Amino acid sequence: MSSEYDVTETLDVKGLSCPMPIVKTKQAIDDLEEGAVLEVVATDSGSVSDVQGWAEGTDGVTLLEQVEGEDRYTHYVEKTA
Repeated sequence: MSSEYDVTETLDVKGLSCPMPIVKTKQAIDDLEEGAVLEVVATDSGSVSDVQGWAEGTDGVTLLEQVEGEDRYTHYVEKTA
């Protein structure tokens, strides 16, 4: 699967359930430079609402897109500050 985004880093959180995908996403985004795009690949369906809620409540990140596939949820998060 390719995306239209210039992905800086891919984070594999497959097999993890809440809250670990968010914990790992926050850790990964903190290590990136402004303008970087983090691709988060999860298998937990709850990650869709979790990542969206986290991004909306967190300054300096923007949720670009979420793609739902078969047993796989891919989130694109940009570090904006």
